[in-house]
Amino acid sequence: MTDALRDLFDNYWLLLPVKVLAVLVLFLVFPLIVGYMEHKVMAHMQARLGPMEAGRFHGVLQLVADGIKFVQKESIIPRAADRWVFALAPAVALIPVLLVFGFIPYGRDLVPIRSDVGLFVTLALSSVSVIGVLMAAWSSANKYSLMGGVRAAAQLIAYELPLVLAAAAVAMQAGSADLAVIVERQGWWGYVVGPLAIGFFIYGTAALAELTRPPFDMPVADSELVFGHLTEYTGLRFAFFLLAEYAGIVAQSAIAATLFLGGWQGPVLDGPWWLAAKVLALSFVVIWFRATYPRLREDQLQSFAWLRLVPVSLLLLLVVGFLKVYEVGI
Repeated sequence: MTDALRDLFDNYWLLLPVKVLAVLVLFLVFPLIVGYMEHKVMAHMQARLGPMEAGRFHGVLQLVADGIKFVQKESIIPRAADRWVFALAPAVALIPVLLVFGFIPYGRDLVPIRSDVGLFVTLALSSVSVIGVLMAAWSSANKYSLMGGVRAAAQLIAYELPLVLAAAAVAMQAGSADLAVIVERQGWWGYVVGPLAIGFFIYGTAALAELTRPPFDMPVADSELVFGHLTEYTGLRFAFFLLAEYAGIVAQSAIAATLFLGGWQGPVLDGPWWLAAKVLALSFVVIWFRATYPRLREDQLQSFAWLRLVPVSLLLLLVVGFLKVYEVGI
């Protein structure tokens, strides 16, 4: 019976729908948890009373109230907009983030899609969502939306390079671009202990900019651009963009935890609960930054990327390369 069950679970076509369902559940549950956490964290940090009122205890029904609000709002498409591109933009922003969840190693044998180049596939997928932003900006027939899309593209180009270089340093240190192998070779203490601690800072900063989260939220600067590429979006289409943002926070936190914090490994009882705890901790830091730091100017953002992060990430790659050569020589 044991051999029969093992053969059953080794069947690719049987496991495929199970993996797809598991990834969908993670994709739908964790962003909602982070969205709820953002309400609560900012409510406590900034003395916001609103998120404490929906529900009898501590505003536990805030997400339900938000969902009802989005469903009730009328879905409007501007008369001058490119209707098909306008309607497809939220899906283009959302689907790549969903695919990222499939490449994350959740445990020793819990990797939905394993690839020798899984690291670079996840980085590529996480950067595709900006196409949805550009589609929304261009199709809205709104100059504020268009300027927000241009800013998002410039921001992506500026911060994609240090993000990839920091990740490449991890791949060089581990000797593999397979995310599962990277986790196993760094131990539970992670690569954050050592020279790659600088890489963790670079990756975290660049990921925050890729997500257009404060203090890097110039593409949706409400004081300058009304709300950037989201200006003309209402109802469920706006909700999909919001879901893509929170899913992006979870995905980037999971990638950072996998690369630098030991992933699913812990000091005791390795398992997916360690990855979940690290993802929630990094998501808390993202929310903390939103509640704490003011928005940078566009020139400050660009100079910080090109004049600081890129040179430091190149130097980090050089140092890690020399250390690996030294280890091989020994």
